[in-house]
Amino acid sequence: MMDLQDQIKKSLAGDLESFNQIILSFQSLVYNQAYRIIGEPDAAADATQEAFISAYKKLHTYRGGSFKSWLLRIVSNACYDEYRRRKRKPVVPLYPEGDDGDEMESASWLEDPSEKPEDTLMRRELSEAIQYCLDRLEYEFRTIVVLVDIQGLDYATAAEVTDRPLGTVKSRLARARNNLKDCLQGFKELLPQGLRHVGEV
Repeated sequence: MMDLQDQIKKSLAGDLESFNQIILSFQSLVYNQAYRIIGEPDAAADATQEAFISAYKKLHTYRGGSFKSWLLRIVSNACYDEYRRRKRKPVVPLYPEGDDGDEMESASWLEDPSEKPEDTLMRRELSEAIQYCLDRLEYEFRTIVVLVDIQGLDYATAAEVTDRPLGTVKSRLARARNNLKDCLQGFKELLPQGLRHVGEV
C-alpha cells in the first residue's frame, strides 16, 4: 500500500487514482472541519468538494511538513468562501435538515451501531448542542476553536493554518471557549459534571 508521500508524488504526475486515495484518507477530516465551521450539511459538502479541487490544483505548492495542516488551511479558506456566499439563518435549528428540508431528529453519520441507544442519543444531542453554540460564534473565533478543540491542532499549527499571530489565536480561543461554555449551560443536562457551573448538579 502506498504511503502518503508516494500518493502525492503520483498525483503530481497526473495519477488521479492516487489523489482519490488521498481524498478517501482525509474526507472525514475535511467534512468535519467544514461542517463544524459552516454548520450546514449542504454547505459543508460544497466546501469539502471545493477544498479537494483546490488541493489538487495547488498540490505543487506543498513543500513537505504536515500535509494535514496544509490541507486544513485550504479547507478553512474554502469554508470562508462558502460562508460568505450563503446568508446565515437568523435562527439555526438544533437538529440538522434532511434532503426534503424537514428537520431530522437524528443524523446517520453521528450514529455508532456498537453503542447503546441511550448513549447514542446522549452523544448525538450533545454534538448538536455543540454545533448550535458554535454557530453563534463569530466566524474567526469559530474557526480557531474547531481547529484546536475539535481537530486537535496545537496553537502554533492553528496559527499557521489561519495565518494569524500566535497571540491572536490564543486570545480568540480563550474568548471562544468562554462563549461556548456560557451557551452550553443551556444544555447542562447533556454536559459532563465538570463542565457545569459550580453548584449545579
